[in-house]
Amino acid sequence: MLPFLQTLAGGRERTMDEIIELLSNIFKLSEQDRNEMIPSGKQRTIYNRVGWTRTYLKKAGLVETPGIGRVKITARGLEVLKKNPPKIDRKFLMQFPEFAEFQKRETAELPSWGTGTVTVGFAGAGGAAVPISGVVSTIVGTPTEMIDYNYRSLRAALADDLLERIKSCSPQFFENLVLDLLVAMGYGGSRLDAQRVGRSGDGGIDGIINEDKLGLDVVAVQAKRWDTGTVGRKEIQSFAGSLDFKRARKGVFITTSQFSPDAREYVKGIEKNRVLIDGNELAQLMIDHGIGVTEMASYLVKKVDADYFSEG
Repeated sequence: MLPFLQTLAGGRERTMDEIIELLSNIFKLSEQDRNEMIPSGKQRTIYNRVGWTRTYLKKAGLVETPGIGRVKITARGLEVLKKNPPKIDRKFLMQFPEFAEFQKRETAELPSWGTGTVTVGFAGAGGAAVPISGVVSTIVGTPTEMIDYNYRSLRAALADDLLERIKSCSPQFFENLVLDLLVAMGYGGSRLDAQRVGRSGDGGIDGIINEDKLGLDVVAVQAKRWDTGTVGRKEIQSFAGSLDFKRARKGVFITTSQFSPDAREYVKGIEKNRVLIDGNELAQLMIDHGIGVTEMASYLVKKVDADYFSEG
């Protein structure tokens, strides 16, 4: 992780391709090393591992992603480099609350018996292991539990990627994305039943969708694509009032940001059915319902069929 951060020390934005090229040179990777694929054969190993490094550093607030495929060091990242640490690993990153919370979500409910260690590194010239400085993690649990742990890690990183891309899209694209998701979740009969409003005089509603295939009730949709900031009570109150404008008894407010505690408390105290979905929940729903994602690899885990071996 330290070499990754050091490539950004100058303060300017770099593309992931630039960073990968710099790290490949630092570790003296051969052409064969650079083209090595992960076991699924869907991605080059170096892209996979550098991508995970970016995810961890971003979670710790040491780098930011001002655009798709672009990375820039933050003020916190520069402060870390000034202290000249010998290495940066997960233990080092745990000092930052954001990363500690990320790790807490990843390891939730993971049993603490049995151990397995995963070392992330590059294969150097001649096949010798050349680890990235400090990129070592210990996963505690049985092999099955480690699979679950890694699955959750992959899912968390995918959710981050989705939000990054959504925030770079136009508000109109985001409104359509939200309607696509609701249709995939079973609302309405088809995409034709979902209408994007999003124009002057719409009463604060971005979309209307049938709650069921028969259209017995409608759901009003508000979609806020915010890069920063928190959706507060004022915005939710405005949305609540706009439901009457469209004669809708139910509404869904979706944002790429977060809702303030005051906004969530307000929704609990009103009669009309209103659901708030923040950025992380949105990304998880997109993953679950196949919106904006495609399958990269599939692993089928089997166990012994005891009935087959029964001779009685």
